[in-house]
Amino acid sequence: MTTSFLIELTVLILAAFLGVEVISKVPTLLHTPLMSGTNAIHGIVIVGAMIVLGLPDKSTFTWIVGFAAVVLASANVVGGFVVTDRMLEMFKKREPAKPAPDVSQNGDGGAA
Repeated sequence: MTTSFLIELTVLILAAFLGVEVISKVPTLLHTPLMSGTNAIHGIVIVGAMIVLGLPDKSTFTWIVGFAAVVLASANVVGGFVVTDRMLEMFKKREPAKPAPDVSQNGDGGAA
């Protein structure tokens, strides 16, 4: 193990703990708008992972982690857009309900 690997692993673990702490403190009301904002961040993750996967002479570990990053970030982007779309649907005006047809005007003179 090299020193740079240990430093990178430490940063990854600390970032995971910090992320869990921050997310757990977010009120439910703000969760959907924040998820919408993560779409842009995960778009950057996808581009970065694709760049890494395009590099020549990468190890198997790098290929696996890069592929997992592309798959997981893509799933998060799609999920974020679906949630955002549902959230925006809540703000659209609904069509007023059509009035029920009047049964007294059925053409048979009101006979039952």
